[in-house]
Amino acid sequence: MSNCIASKLLENGKNVVYQTAPVLLESVIDYKMNKQKNVDNSFYKSILETDLLIIDDLGSELLNNMKLSELFTIINTRILNLNNKITKTIISTNLNINEIFKLYQDRIGSRIAGYYDIYCFFGDDLRLKRK
Repeated sequence: MSNCIASKLLENGKNVVYQTAPVLLESVIDYKMNKQKNVDNSFYKSILETDLLIIDDLGSELLNNMKLSELFTIINTRILNLNNKITKTIISTNLNINEIFKLYQDRIGSRIAGYYDIYCFFGDDLRLKRK
């Protein structure tokens, strides 16, 4: 579903960043840790300002305080339009809302529960059907 939405937006000239939660958060932390080495900030800026950010597989990353902080910053910046641009975010996860609150605490859980439309998809795993 996320791929279809991303494809349509790209056809309409919108910018889309699609990344798994583990890679996204590791990349942001790597960027922040190397910031003093004059690393180009376009990567981090694109995460905050892209028209659509798709965070795939939230809950599959190994969490620590730094990753929680970065995830909060990304979600909060995009929700509050702190980048002065209307941005949208899709988060896909196998977690239910209670598990999100348990793993990501109230700061992140309440934003996901309060600002996102939550859709549950049921059915067979298409990846398994292809075999």
